[in-house]
Amino acid sequence: MRVTVISGPEYNETLRTTVMDVMEQLGASVESRNWSVAGSQEIETVQARLADQEIIIEAETYIGLSITSDEDTVNEISERVRQATQTIPT
Repeated sequence: MRVTVISGPEYNETLRTTVMDVMEQLGASVESRNWSVAGSQEIETVQARLADQEIIIEAETYIGLSITSDEDTVNEISERVRQATQTIPT
């Protein structure tokens, strides 16, 4: 089952970097990266693959930084990001 989790605000560069670092540590490969603007909203989409699972990372104005994939993959990425950002002051 595919799920989406909002990890935090889309403008949090530390969070964005941490998500991509975790993806790299897990061995995910980035297949595409797109950026677009529609009115006052910006959206950056990263499409990646980890084993046989597609992962979509989106940073969208007013929505936040989201991770979409199967439930186990999203939970693994989210937990590692949470652990990595626990020690980072906000």
